Amino acid sequence: MKLRQLAALFCSAVLLTACGGGTSGRCDGNDDKSWLCGYMSEWYFWYATSPTPAPSAYASLDSYFNALLFQGDATFPADGYSYYEPTASFNQFFGDGETLGYGLFVAGLEVEGRPDLPLRVRYIEPRSDAAFKGLQRGDEILLINGVAASSYIAQNDFSVLSPENSGESLNLLVRGPGGDRNVTLVANVYALTPVSTTNIVTTALGRRMGYILVKDMISQVDAPLETAFAQFRAQGVTEVVVDLRYNGGGLVSVGGNIASYVGGSRSSGQVYARLLYNDQRAAFNNQDFRFTNPASALGLSRVYVLTGARTCSASEQVINGLRPFVNVVQIGDTTCGKPVGFLPTPYQGNTYSVVNFESVNQLNQGRYFDGLAPNCSLTDDLDHPLGSPDEGLLAAARLHADTGACPASARRAQPLAARAAGRRLVEPGERQGMLAR
Repeated sequence: MKLRQLAALFCSAVLLTACGGGTSGRCDGNDDKSWLCGYMSEWYFWYATSPTPAPSAYASLDSYFNALLFQGDATFPADGYSYYEPTASFNQFFGDGETLGYGLFVAGLEVEGRPDLPLRVRYIEPRSDAAFKGLQRGDEILLINGVAASSYIAQNDFSVLSPENSGESLNLLVRGPGGDRNVTLVANVYALTPVSTTNIVTTALGRRMGYILVKDMISQVDAPLETAFAQFRAQGVTEVVVDLRYNGGGLVSVGGNIASYVGGSRSSGQVYARLLYNDQRAAFNNQDFRFTNPASALGLSRVYVLTGARTCSASEQVINGLRPFVNVVQIGDTTCGKPVGFLPTPYQGNTYSVVNFESVNQLNQGRYFDGLAPNCSLTDDLDHPLGSPDEGLLAAARLHADTGACPASARRAQPLAARAAGRRLVEPGERQGMLAR
């Protein structure tokens, strides 16, 4: 069943008065703001300690939405996670597995506040126009629409990379292995490739190691995930690397499926994720997501997970869910820190993804709002393709599998500027989510 159908069923069968309008008193009214007031009063995780202004005091839905968000306390940080978007866009991404864009993602966080550093490509969506035009990981962007890349870095604004409509164009001057060239990208709706790279590599001591890159936690992951692990099993793989460095999350069930292929019989039937709601919705707390035991599961005692500041939400949940059963060796950078999630709810053309629950594992461990710290702290290596045995994070996993040690070089001396300032690490085109499905 597609996400749009599930959302409609959730609204009609569960939300009751919250889906139909405000409750009473300050929420009375028939507009979107009044509906939002009632919904937040009943389903928002922090409803009891968040601001409660009346909708009539705000001219726009956006200003009222922001006014309702939790401001933080000694236990929880301020809500920088909740958002809403057009339902068509939500369904396109999480249901159809498609998105509008150029397919170009740059290493903007890594150069924040440093316009003296080059702006490099970190990821290209395989079915996008950027891939069709030959852009590659590691290319340097010199000019964007005739403006020096250093200007975009200085302003910390890369919104130009996120088009609003199909047919918009982006003019680039790019420096790559073949020299400088001009490239014009045209925005279109393309199919996502949530599993873009799989590989089997060998460590120095001969261990066979499977590598899989998962970019988005959407249902389209399931088929290539099964194919990859069936190949790993057939080829006698004894170590696995799951690359989540650019994975902002998505469906809880998809993350649980990934974890189940790793854990196999070690974790089968156990709690992968327990979602805890506010005290008004405590009846939902017994709806656990549990590990399964797929036919191609490997049942590993150890798994390597590659992470970064963009590893968020449902992808962090994979690490947290596995930890009671499997030795998770995390390599890269600290994750984004989002152990809370959404029951996406449509209303009048928008889908509201507000924090409805927090997530814990079998041992009730959660609340990692500062992110999950790596065992081996390494910078992202943009000089090698993802999945290459020589790519820095994968090479570190190969070394650790043989020796139990992290590389002595390439350690990060300072955190990313945005993280040091305590701000959310979100870039244009990126989605962060933990959706209860």
